[in-house]
Amino acid sequence: MKSRILLVDDDPAIRFSVGDFLETRGYEVDQAGSLEEARVQLVQGRPDAMLLDHQLPDGGAVEAIEDLLQLDPAVVIVMLTAHGTIDLAVEAIKRGAQQFLTKPIELGALEEVLSRCLDNRRLRRKQVAAEDRKSRRDIDPFLGDSAAIRQLREEAMRALATESPVLIQGETGSGKGVLARWLHAHGQRQDEPFVDVNCAGLSRELLDSELFGHARGAFTGAVSEKEGLLEHAHQGVLFLDEIGDMAMPIQGKVLKVLEEKRFRRLGEVRERRVDLQLIAATLRDLAGHPGDGKFRPDLYYRISTIPLRVPPLRQRRGDLELLANDLLERLSGELKRSCSGLSPAALERLQRHSWPGNIRELRNVLERALLRCEEEALGADDLRFDPVPAAAEETLAGGAPGGTLEEMEERQIRQALDDLQGHVAHAAERLGIPRSTMYVKLKEYDIDPGRYR
Repeated sequence: MKSRILLVDDDPAIRFSVGDFLETRGYEVDQAGSLEEARVQLVQGRPDAMLLDHQLPDGGAVEAIEDLLQLDPAVVIVMLTAHGTIDLAVEAIKRGAQQFLTKPIELGALEEVLSRCLDNRRLRRKQVAAEDRKSRRDIDPFLGDSAAIRQLREEAMRALATESPVLIQGETGSGKGVLARWLHAHGQRQDEPFVDVNCAGLSRELLDSELFGHARGAFTGAVSEKEGLLEHAHQGVLFLDEIGDMAMPIQGKVLKVLEEKRFRRLGEVRERRVDLQLIAATLRDLAGHPGDGKFRPDLYYRISTIPLRVPPLRQRRGDLELLANDLLERLSGELKRSCSGLSPAALERLQRHSWPGNIRELRNVLERALLRCEEEALGADDLRFDPVPAAAEETLAGGAPGGTLEEMEERQIRQALDDLQGHVAHAAERLGIPRSTMYVKLKEYDIDPGRYR
């Protein structure tokens, strides 16, 4: 990723010579001839560093440093002056400049200073990202050995090779957010910010303000300007969870960001530049919505460049024991409780549950059981399941629009095995399929008939 430099000098000859030199060294260069132009370019162009001349037509640059850093606290400022004094250099550094160079500019020295300052900036960002990762134990979104989870891992690994938008689909509690964080932690922007926004938890007005920010006086109660989360995600990853619940007017603004890398704060007319990768997630089937007025077709096709589907827990029951033990280990540490694992009876009961809330529900059930358990291992009697919501019952029964033919087929096979105590031949006869086909289906859906005996 090329670094962007803003060159601020009122001498066109200097802007031309220095700008041309920097471009030959692989930098992207914006130019400004005054402080006012610099402010506009700083907001719109989001440079990584600014070469700032000391004397400009509309004021002294040293006095403006703090104002410029308020517009973008992360920008590196290198002062340039033909009248270098120690006092001036000290004042510039005190106000926030990183370096101070005198004219005439020695281009080799300038390149070395810029390179060192930008390396330090990247190092600081890496340290912040590393501290954030260290503060939490990473969760493996691919824990297990089922065919469904192996396929997801393969597709996710391919997604790391690009910075195109990623659309993660899956039921509630299946681990979409965990997968999004994994993609960031292992992707090309792993040392840059990860900004997480839940579109379902905010009203249209609040989501608009949170994403794009607002100018002072943009609406009643906007007593000061606000930086939006898009700006926080600059050069990093923006994760829009439950994007299917986003209001149509905001969808159009997000599409503009993806296509033009520009946006406006509420109440402002000037555009701001932003560079980010988008990861979106939804439990809705957005492919069925384009054109029906609920989700913009153009935005859907833009965000679904790389589609990833997280399988529900009921499609990976072979992974359930491994998942449960991993969660128990985490919960034991968090709750400071001792637990050796699951008893056979507890595991059997977990295997029979439908898991409408997926891994999130599994965690809740285990946390509740761990608090109740008085034995070394969790027993079946320690497990308490929440009532299945009507909407989830519909989905599990195949009545919801999101139910697929494969899911309905799997449910029929499991039900037949359950009714016939796991007898494969009798279940195949009831379902009207050859025994050989039945065994193929058992492997496809990762079903062990022995669990139903």
